[in-house]
Amino acid sequence: MGSGEQLLTVDPLDLQFPFELNKQINSTLQLTNNTNDHVGYKVKTTNPKKYCVRPNTGVVLPRSTCQIIVTMQAQKEAPIDMQCRDKFLLQSVTAKTGATAKDITPEMFTKDSGNRVEECKLKVVYIPPTQSTSAVGQGSKEVFSSNGSEGLKMHVDSHDKSSEVSRCVCATLCSVLFRVRSLIAKLTDEKNAAIEQSNRIRQELDLLRRGSNKRQGGGGVPLMFVIILGLIGFILGYIMKK
Repeated sequence: MGSGEQLLTVDPLDLQFPFELNKQINSTLQLTNNTNDHVGYKVKTTNPKKYCVRPNTGVVLPRSTCQIIVTMQAQKEAPIDMQCRDKFLLQSVTAKTGATAKDITPEMFTKDSGNRVEECKLKVVYIPPTQSTSAVGQGSKEVFSSNGSEGLKMHVDSHDKSSEVSRCVCATLCSVLFRVRSLIAKLTDEKNAAIEQSNRIRQELDLLRRGSNKRQGGGGVPLMFVIILGLIGFILGYIMKK
């Protein structure tokens, strides 16, 4: 590898997102290895909570290419003048032969490592939704956007449509699942209430039976008392006749 030869070629040099509110948006980077060596890379961003990079660390094989997908999380507000200050930094370094993503460590990209570390800074560019949606509405398969000195070709294929359908299906399933869970919770509460009411009624019946038994047992005392008084009166009458 010549000293002036660039390790990786990054295309495009701007991360372009067809901005839409409340929607995750993907942008793709293509890395090309210009050498006969394995080249490791690492992607950093100034706003890691806003973006997801897959994979953010990896290896590009000699004279090969690979793709990186950068996903911007759904945004609730549009930036002023559609300008974004977020930045990305792609670092690359020569790796050992046969290296894999597991062999790429953060220490390889430090100045103290002694490695030749190349850096490529990328900025984020928002494309107004009218540009992308108008092109799709006319049946176009490709959307072109200026990138300074070079043009960027963005493919709008069936993958985007299938992703949108998948999101709709997922939202519907989540709604149905929420309703089912609510119905199950309601039925469970009603069942517990019925069991509690049944136990309460059973306890009240037991108390009524016990009270009835006591009243029946206590009613025998007056009856015996009447019988005894009757016998006494009969005996006294018999004695007085004599």
